[in-house]
Amino acid sequence: MSSIAHRIAALFRIKTNKALDKAEDPREVLDYSYTQQQEMLQKVRRGVADVATSRKRVDLQINQLQQSSGKLEGQAQQALATGREDLAREALTRRTAVASQVTDLQTQQASLQDQEEKLTLASQRLQGKVDAFRTRKETIKATYTAAEAQTRITEAVTGIGEEMGDVGLAMQRAQDKTEQMQARAGALDELLASGALEDATLPAGHDDIQAELERVTAGSDVDKELARMKAQLPASAAPPAVEGQGTPQAPPDQEETS
Repeated sequence: MSSIAHRIAALFRIKTNKALDKAEDPREVLDYSYTQQQEMLQKVRRGVADVATSRKRVDLQINQLQQSSGKLEGQAQQALATGREDLAREALTRRTAVASQVTDLQTQQASLQDQEEKLTLASQRLQGKVDAFRTRKETIKATYTAAEAQTRITEAVTGIGEEMGDVGLAMQRAQDKTEQMQARAGALDELLASGALEDATLPAGHDDIQAELERVTAGSDVDKELARMKAQLPASAAPPAVEGQGTPQAPPDQEETS
């Protein structure tokens, strides 16, 4: 049972892959990949901007602390000048704490600066790859479009395409049917001529023997009528003698008169 299930699953995957491969347009896949790369590039750029912003805040904090440290040092000197050693000590204590904070912030500043430089370099490299991919993408798309057009033209010319294939099949069926009808008509004519079939347009009981008798009778009647008409022609209307049979002699009374 498990083997059958595996075979069904494998068959389903094969059918699905074939369907996806047929429906997949490489140009759409390339455009989608380019969009994904652009989104990744935008994320890297936002990361660079975030790191730069953090570094800038640290820079501002260091400047503020350094200003506070200088102010505390001045206050300590002023306190000593007025004889307030205790106040000068407090100012110097605070100055020491500020100096410690400045040191920590400078460490963070160096780390953020390093990250910013690395992300900037990565962004530049990624930008170059995205630009190269875009150029390659457009080249592949143009080549694919040209190949697709050439394939369709070739399929149309050779009749391999689906549309032209349907037209070719329709023409072939029409030609086969025409030849079949021609063969049937010829066979029926032969059967009619041989007497195997009767002409349905002839009167009932009219067979081929009767038709031949009527044809002979009609010919005899024509000959009789032609002979009767010849007999009724006057003598002057007799047909002239054929050349080479001699000149007809004049009547005797005409010779005596001359």
